[in-house]
Amino acid sequence: MMFLSFVPPAAREEAAGQVLEGVSGGGLVRIEVTGGLEFRKVRIDPAAIDPDDLTLLEDLVLAALHDAVARANALQGEAMGGLGLPGL
Repeated sequence: MMFLSFVPPAAREEAAGQVLEGVSGGGLVRIEVTGGLEFRKVRIDPAAIDPDDLTLLEDLVLAALHDAVARANALQGEAMGGLGLPGL
């Protein structure tokens, strides 16, 4: 990961080792990702599955992915915060 090359090794390992969760639909879709952006698990509540409206499920998965990436980016920003790099 590009961001990790700027982070001290200890902070890099700590961020990469943390597991975060992106959520959408009030918890109907949950996606686990590490701080190093390694996706680990996708959980879909059966209530989110409507065979007549697959677009809704697709939107929920995409929203959960965006939430997971946003949380990982926030964690990465925290790890880089002490480095004095403007805009990061």
